Amino acid sequence: MPISAGDTAFIIICTALVMLMTPGVGLFYGGMVRRKNLISMIAMSFVSFAIVSIQWVTVGYTLSFGSDIAGFIGGLDHLFLNGVGMDGDGIPDMLFMVFQLAFAGVTLAILTSGVAGRIKLSSFMVLGVLWTTLVYDPLAHWAWGGGWAHSLGALDFAGGTVVHISSGFGALALALVIGNRVGFGKYSMEAENVPITLLGGAMLWFGWFAFNAGSALAADGLAVNALVVTNISAASGAITWMLASWIKGKPSSLGLISGAVAGLVAITPGSGFVGPMAAIFIGGSAGLLCYSALLFRVRKGLDESLDAWAVHGVGGFWGAIATGIFATAAIGGVNGLLYGNPGQFVIQLVDASVAAIYAFGMTYILAKLVDKIMGLRVTEEEEYVGLDISQHGESTIA
Repeated sequence: MPISAGDTAFIIICTALVMLMTPGVGLFYGGMVRRKNLISMIAMSFVSFAIVSIQWVTVGYTLSFGSDIAGFIGGLDHLFLNGVGMDGDGIPDMLFMVFQLAFAGVTLAILTSGVAGRIKLSSFMVLGVLWTTLVYDPLAHWAWGGGWAHSLGALDFAGGTVVHISSGFGALALALVIGNRVGFGKYSMEAENVPITLLGGAMLWFGWFAFNAGSALAADGLAVNALVVTNISAASGAITWMLASWIKGKPSSLGLISGAVAGLVAITPGSGFVGPMAAIFIGGSAGLLCYSALLFRVRKGLDESLDAWAVHGVGGFWGAIATGIFATAAIGGVNGLLYGNPGQFVIQLVDASVAAIYAFGMTYILAKLVDKIMGLRVTEEEEYVGLDISQHGESTIA
């Protein structure tokens, strides 16, 4: 297919909007930590994007989209972007490469949830390179680069397993390795700047249109469907999480935006395969499931600080399974359980389970390795004064 000027323009715009999601994560997380760690959380999102930008153009892209090796990883045929130029199928290969770069960048930013307020910047940078190379890149190859999941017939339109299960279960593993924040469970660690979190959430909701619609890789009807179901699922998740939290007290704005993100996460793998009515159920269920996962995490006393596991991990897992239930050939060419194809549900369950186990296990190993060699955690004194000062020499406190 020759290069399409319209499709190229569309994906350029989508790439820019997906990039905006990375600082959106920083603001979303920054508003939920104590003020002394606000700069640190936002900065780690920018650091994530910078690290991935270099990793991706050198080795990440080829490990994800190079020629298949045993269904696990891509070959080195695109090392340092060898053979990645301005030709391609509908859009230039170079544009597809940078669109995928933006996905990898936001995924690493989500991972910071598990270490908020207590990780050394230097250790995070090393871990970020290792994690992107050994966790994200293989998962991307499995789903999109011709790996075993793709060969099995698993459906992941825009990153339910690749982005959300990987970062959510990875954050859980990181939290277990690094341990709880000092004073967790004893002192209040409520969100200190909810308006910043709301702003970050708005940026995520906005950018998610490009995240999902752009994954059609063309300005066509499939992209329109992805955009529509994305918005519906987000709205449904926002309402159900808010209503569920209302039962226990007040309908908080933090619950509203968290539910919206849960709905966005859950619709991501199926946005090119399910219709609007299914999106209502998928998003609404995600709001309830992810809120329940958050309450479970709190009851267990686990400081996965900003709930990437509850929202992205659980939401992504549900979304992958829901795709196997609600997918319809009328939209994406494949039927799910409700349309007479129970095998697709089984495939989705296997894919999500393997992705979760791999992401958790490999992240745990990498975190233990970095901790042993250079230490993951700041000192108790540095944690007390806050990472803004101890890691960046800056402060928002007058």
